[in-house]
Amino acid sequence: MLPSPDPIAEGSAIDPRSLPETVLAAREPVVLRGLVSHWPLVEAARSAETAIDYLKRFDHGGMPVTATVAAPGEGGRVFYNADFTGFNFRREQVPLAVALETLRKYLGDASAPSIYVASTTIDTFLPGFRAENDLDLAPREPLASIWFGNRSRIAAHQDLPQNLACVAVGRRRVTLFPPDQLANLYIGPIDATPAGQAVSLVDFAAPDLKRFPRFAEAMRHAQAAELAPGDAVLIPSMWWHHMEGLEAFNVLVNYWWRDAPAWMDTPMNTLMYALMTIRDLPPAQRAIWQEVFRHYVFEPGEATADHIPPHARGVLAPFDEARVRDLRARLLQRINR
Repeated sequence: MLPSPDPIAEGSAIDPRSLPETVLAAREPVVLRGLVSHWPLVEAARSAETAIDYLKRFDHGGMPVTATVAAPGEGGRVFYNADFTGFNFRREQVPLAVALETLRKYLGDASAPSIYVASTTIDTFLPGFRAENDLDLAPREPLASIWFGNRSRIAAHQDLPQNLACVAVGRRRVTLFPPDQLANLYIGPIDATPAGQAVSLVDFAAPDLKRFPRFAEAMRHAQAAELAPGDAVLIPSMWWHHMEGLEAFNVLVNYWWRDAPAWMDTPMNTLMYALMTIRDLPPAQRAIWQEVFRHYVFEPGEATADHIPPHARGVLAPFDEARVRDLRARLLQRINR
């Protein structure tokens, strides 16, 4: 028997017009009940039909969305195929209105295929939507995205940005794990992924503990919540999250932002390059590079650069956009030679 996840902590008396810094900069997840219950889309969510009609008001019809479609037998799981030579779904480019009307057609069909339109930029595809349904996160300038579809199961994965995920239509179950559960979640390939991020290979609906025995330990650290229309959850940077859409029509609006300058590259690029250049060195040489990274990257201090005149520190000096642009150009020259 797997341990049951603990409930995600819940914030109280949160004013959606002025979200406190303690929430937006949180390093632990928090559920915010009713945060966006005032949105017109949430009010329309009393009926899936009404919610679909509401969303279609903002469709300019100018470009298609990407719909992920999986057979009914997959149970909504967006994943690999059986032998990991590909995936268990196909992607289709369709007009937004067609995706919505297809979901409407399947509302009462218990054997419907899984249809999932993921991470669609609101300002691009639904202009005017945020004038009626939005949160003011100033001074942050988050990327606002919309996700909609029918019943779905999105494998546990990490995202680099902070993520404020707001349920607008339907119900969602979210299961979270701290970043240190990496080894216990049995993460799959990091370069061939269902949707850009490496995912847990464990089927949360039917965990195979013979194949994935450490998953039981991961569940001892899990936190979970079921979210209704109007509820939101703050998922801190790099927390693993497994997302389930529980209704025949579900809509999620999320806000992503990084607590770092926009000019900083993603650390995933560093990981990929380190795999290529360091992982397969002899153990003694790997240990040397581990110390080098500790000294320059993970624990920089007085011994790192204080003995060098400030004007001569180069990349050991604090970065700014211009210095990063110059370094990126030099790295590209080295890589491409």
